[in-house]
Amino acid sequence: MTSSLDPSALRAAAARAARTVAMDQGREAAPPGHVSVLEAARPSTETTRTRPRIEPPLVTESCLRDVPDGGSFAVAPRARITDAAQDEAHRRGIRLVESVPGAEGGLRPVLGTARVAVASDHGGFGLKGPLLESLRELGHVGHDLGPQDERPCDWPERAHEVALAVAEGRADLGVVIDTVGIGSAMAANKVPGVRAANCWNEAVARNAREHNHANVLVLGSRHLTPLEAHGILAAFLATSPGGGRHARRAGLLDGIEARHGARGPGGSA
Repeated sequence: MTSSLDPSALRAAAARAARTVAMDQGREAAPPGHVSVLEAARPSTETTRTRPRIEPPLVTESCLRDVPDGGSFAVAPRARITDAAQDEAHRRGIRLVESVPGAEGGLRPVLGTARVAVASDHGGFGLKGPLLESLRELGHVGHDLGPQDERPCDWPERAHEVALAVAEGRADLGVVIDTVGIGSAMAANKVPGVRAANCWNEAVARNAREHNHANVLVLGSRHLTPLEAHGILAAFLATSPGGGRHARRAGLLDGIEARHGARGPGGSA
């Protein structure tokens, strides 16, 4: 039987089908010699080969040679920090900072280099060691302010030591561990410039940092396993203080503090 379909109709149907497949693949079929918009926008192989590749700045261990222990080293934005440089910074307590417009003082700590003061009373002593190890695993520098054993000691003094370290700039953040966490938070918050938060889960830790600009984390060892405490600590360290309404409301705390006569670390009026 002879087909009744016109050859020109078959060619037209084939062309329509080809266009449909091409469109499904993300580009429309074009007549010979035509350059599509997508193809024109795509860089040529030759251009890609000849374009110079810009490598990010590299921070090595030798870059820190002349930085004093406990000092700061300015890191260029998007710089790559070698493992050896990270280890050297942690060992010597060097703070790696990045220049950022709008940040406090124009600088912010590079992730993984926060100096964290840590202390406990005898009730929290068993959790202090695991949390110092957690800080090391998370890439931060932990400063153990004591105690060194489980003999009874007073939680207000331990909390005060951590709060002073943060308020005086010897530490970026602080961690205090007692049995429940309430008393140490009260004691730490007596030091002007300190915002201590008793946190019992990761969501509360993130809220304390973002909404309240907390700079001291307080934990109650009676209610937390080492694994739970690790998660809370990691969440606290990974969260940045929020801007906008959070910054404005946190600033109101400074106003309240000023109205009640605080003049500096230690609470002298």
